Amino acid sequence: MTLWTSDAALKATGGQVTRSFECTGVSIDTRTIQTGDLFVALQAARDGHDFVKDAIAKGATAALVSRMPKGITADAPLLLVPDVQEALEALGRAGRARMTGKVVAVTGSVGKTSTKEMLRRVLGGQGKVHASVASYNNHWGVPLTLARMPANADFAVIEIGMNHPGEIAPLARMARPHLAVVTIVAPAHLAAFESLDAIAREKAAIFEGLQPGGTAVLNGDLETSAILRDVATGFASTVLDFGEAASNHHRVTNVAISNAVTQVEARAKDTLLGYRISAPGRHFAMNGMAVLAVADALGLDRQQAIADLAAWRPVEGRGAREDLALGPSPTAARVDVIDDAYNANPASLGAALEVLAMTETTGRRIAYVGDMKELGKTEAALHAAVAQLPAIQRIDKMHCVGPLMKHLWDVLPEQKRGRWAETSEQMAQQIGADLRGGDVVLAKGSLSMGLARVVDAIRKLGHSPAQQKPEKD
Repeated sequence: MTLWTSDAALKATGGQVTRSFECTGVSIDTRTIQTGDLFVALQAARDGHDFVKDAIAKGATAALVSRMPKGITADAPLLLVPDVQEALEALGRAGRARMTGKVVAVTGSVGKTSTKEMLRRVLGGQGKVHASVASYNNHWGVPLTLARMPANADFAVIEIGMNHPGEIAPLARMARPHLAVVTIVAPAHLAAFESLDAIAREKAAIFEGLQPGGTAVLNGDLETSAILRDVATGFASTVLDFGEAASNHHRVTNVAISNAVTQVEARAKDTLLGYRISAPGRHFAMNGMAVLAVADALGLDRQQAIADLAAWRPVEGRGAREDLALGPSPTAARVDVIDDAYNANPASLGAALEVLAMTETTGRRIAYVGDMKELGKTEAALHAAVAQLPAIQRIDKMHCVGPLMKHLWDVLPEQKRGRWAETSEQMAQQIGADLRGGDVVLAKGSLSMGLARVVDAIRKLGHSPAQQKPEKD
């Protein structure tokens, strides 16, 4: 199905078209580009103009550029604009303007990607849904998601993130959601914000983009909930709070966590309901409550939403579980691995450690934890404070990666102190000596710490030398 014609793209962005084209998708990456895509030559870590020739060779029907790329013939299909980023934003706004379905925007210090994926599953069970890919939630990710949005989508889920003050409101106004969700406000990106209240105000800026008559869905259990609610009431016609406190509109009343499932009892105002998450974790229960609040606000079939929510699974790096062998033999001992290596801040690390602590096992509970980045002046204290979490009492060994996690390693009880390494690569080199059959293992850290290397190293223990592949960069 045609997503953009050259006439529509030209009308949205201005500029000049070298010749007419039709595209079925929009891409910024030649490694994943599909035949029929419009290639957007963004200038980020590398200049996308250097890859236009490759994009067209791989099947791109046109390229969005600000100058004539090298190696391109004069008759190549190009949309020439003064600024590629601004043109992508214009495409995003045009894509949003022609879509007549309902748009949900999601932000939060923790859980926004998981909540977005839960919403994709639940809304997709009751209509055609379009959602952000991976964590495409920044100044190029949001407009790219909107530019990719089919005009006939019934629902769209747009993830919005931030690293610095002033980022969320412009993206929310671009997305123009009918519903906006804040999952949680927690210490993250403190290097750019002076306080937790400042983070809350930035997260609450998502409500500034709400359409008239829109609905705000917010976590009512936080010390900053009053800030969220105050901003929400200025922009939303309806405010729905969720959480465990009795005052919440959508209230979790009981959470039962097993190794593979979280069973939840709850109330939606005066209505009793129960739902299941096919992954362990109180944080997943709360995200699910937010999703059901959105479904209720949209007037969806609640029982269908509950059934679809139960079908959701975490993805690699975000709490997915794997049963892995410790050797290539069919009879080799096995371990249960919780791969939560994509990112970390104090709240998400605490949630992951709680899952590990509550997991039943015939072996030991072992954590590999890496530095949490962008925590500002209190970063050392925040890392050391992990040792005081109740979950630590049920964890047998804590292996620490990075200079910041050295602060935790130094204050851990000696019997719980595992290895410390500067890098994940160094930690991964001795992984086989750390583990025994029946162990349950967590890997968690900020993305730049590369805790995925630890998970990959455990996977390789179950492969013969001939099967093993080089580590990913």
